[in-house]
Amino acid sequence: MTDPAAPPPAKSKAERQARLAEQLRANLQRRKAQARAIDAAVPPKTDLPKS
Repeated sequence: MTDPAAPPPAKSKAERQARLAEQLRANLQRRKAQARAIDAAVPPKTDLPKS
């Protein structure tokens, strides 16, 4: 049933995990950069109640 010319499953699984891990790292870096950009664009709220 399996194709003898196909790569072994362990290698393809490891490659897939490595590719997914790289995508997750890139996504996290992009999200952090977006969060920093939003934080820089929006001034912090300092409207404390005056007593």
